[in-house]
Amino acid sequence: MDYITIHEAAAKWGLKERRVQVMCQEEKIPGVKRFGHSWAIPADAERPADGRVKSGKYIKKKDGADK
Repeated sequence: MDYITIHEAAAKWGLKERRVQVMCQEEKIPGVKRFGHSWAIPADAERPADGRVKSGKYIKKKDGADK
């Protein structure tokens, strides 16, 4: 299996390198491996969905946990 670096994945997906590092740490990229201080991302990995809040507003839970 071929692997790419954080830098290559960021260029491929149009993201900042730090954002790709965070995605690796949160295990959002399937098949990612850590070697010391470096990440190895499978070359055929798809860009994961961005789960960050973009509107500036958080969605309240409706299960009664916010009471």
